[in-house]
Amino acid sequence: MRQQRDAQGGIGRRRALSLALLSCVAPRHVCAQQRPARPTRIGLLIPETVVDQAGRIEALRAGLAQRKWVEGSNLVVEIRAAEGVYDRLPALAAELAGLEVDVIVAFGIKSLTAARRATTTVPIVIPATSSDLVALGFVDSLARPGKNVTGSTTFGPEIMAKRLELLKETAPTSKRVAVLVNPANASFGPTFEVMTAAAKSLKLSIEPFEVGERNEFQAAFAAMAKARVDGLVIQDDTIFGEANADEMAALATQRRLLAVGGREFADAGGAIGFGRTDAELYRRGAYFIDRILNGAKPADLPVEQATRFEMVINLRAAGAIGLKVPQSVLLRADRVIR
Repeated sequence: MRQQRDAQGGIGRRRALSLALLSCVAPRHVCAQQRPARPTRIGLLIPETVVDQAGRIEALRAGLAQRKWVEGSNLVVEIRAAEGVYDRLPALAAELAGLEVDVIVAFGIKSLTAARRATTTVPIVIPATSSDLVALGFVDSLARPGKNVTGSTTFGPEIMAKRLELLKETAPTSKRVAVLVNPANASFGPTFEVMTAAAKSLKLSIEPFEVGERNEFQAAFAAMAKARVDGLVIQDDTIFGEANADEMAALATQRRLLAVGGREFADAGGAIGFGRTDAELYRRGAYFIDRILNGAKPADLPVEQATRFEMVINLRAAGAIGLKVPQSVLLRADRVIR
């Protein structure tokens, strides 16, 4: 009897082993169904505060919702914000990579730089940048990025040249123009070369004034006043974006200085804004995320170039510095704030 039980036990163990072996070679989708599903997770890497970037975040969420990705339903969104302390970005990027997110969304070139250093395998989407992604080595080409980065770019140097043209047309007697720049922005050099050529054709001289931290605006505008510049154009950079547009507009008004910045600059009280429409670009950023979450590789997703730019004239701000905007400029404006 004991031998019979041992034999039966041996048969039972062999059957169990056979079943275990079969489960190991079962189709992958069957095994996946047997394990708890891992939630789809994306990470947002933000140089400023969440409040500062609220408009862009909501635009991104709206774009994702249009593609059936809804936070709290089938999507987890991890947000890491440096709150203006840019030195924190590398650690925050590494934290997101360590969470094994499916995509990192880089808000601006500083976030992209930190994310790329943290990982060369996790897909990275940058919804909007004016930097030359090819020249900076983030992609091999716009048509075939070839690496783990894709997204949308604008024509940064050309936009800055256009801002110079608008300033000259609005205030024809201008001779000397300040350029507010972030020296840490890798696109500054190539952009300034294009601006120098444009300034020469417009019979303008240009001089850079540097701001790398939030507490440096007062000193920069004081230096502009001391240099007796006739006007100001503002570089596209995270530090000169929506988060600090109010302060820049107030300082320009205080110094009675005609300033041309991004679209959000005019909305914040600056005289003229010209640039990309961030809300559209961040909604479009959801397209890249959706494609990647559905199996596409960022290396094969062409970087798109923004084609729509908006010019905003703030007549209240112009009046505050004693400027009458020419009709030729007003007629070309997409929007006029009265």
